[in-house]
Amino acid sequence: MSPSFPLQSDEPATVGLIGFGAFGQLVARHMTPHVQVLAYDNRNSLEDTAQTLGVRLTDLTTVAHCRIIILAIPVQAMADVLTHIAPLLRPDALVLDVGSVKVKPTELMLRLLPPTVGIIGTHPLFGPQSAGQTTTGLKIVLCPVRGPYHRLAAFLRKTLGLRVLICTPEKHDQDMAVTQALTHWLAQSLKTLEPFPSHLTTRSFDLMRDAMKMVEKDAPQVFETIECLNPYASSMRKHYLDLLSSLDKKLDTLTPA
Repeated sequence: MSPSFPLQSDEPATVGLIGFGAFGQLVARHMTPHVQVLAYDNRNSLEDTAQTLGVRLTDLTTVAHCRIIILAIPVQAMADVLTHIAPLLRPDALVLDVGSVKVKPTELMLRLLPPTVGIIGTHPLFGPQSAGQTTTGLKIVLCPVRGPYHRLAAFLRKTLGLRVLICTPEKHDQDMAVTQALTHWLAQSLKTLEPFPSHLTTRSFDLMRDAMKMVEKDAPQVFETIECLNPYASSMRKHYLDLLSSLDKKLDTLTPA
């Protein structure tokens, strides 16, 4: 039997979702078959989308009083949102974020939320462009900061079929500086070379272009977060540029046989 969502056994499974943009809607699409989702977003014209996904849009106070709160908002907005909801939270609340970086969000949550509130940083390693109709086999990172996380991990694994990876916020951002920040940066830089040849392409180039398409519709704030709010991204980019410069100089000295 799949585990129930990690709430107290004597209360309904209701999750509060703050932020109902592209990623918030992705979260809701996969959560609503299992729990009731209440959502808050300060933008208008989302009622039809919410109704289609089975989500009830409501005010921030109501959402913040849910047992589990998921922050699907830009990292740049987190300090303001956390300051606003901190006095509204239940003492036993569990707060999660879904941002692409983990050091800064977890530091903000630890500093701005009440000490009784559980905190888990999460990073689904997929998004609206790369996720399909099912989450089975996709990866999600959990960075436990305060309070238990095992019931949440079990729900994600057994009910949603996700591959759950556990690490610290620092380890997450160090690895993401290579596997995410560097790849998104390369994708954005390669786009400046468009238009590309349409016929004379290799399989490796086609795969690279497919990778570019997976991130080309990301909001500018997502790219800014990945590149500027990961404390390890800048040094990784500079290291890679140094390697490219060294390789370029080496090639200039070669004499073809």
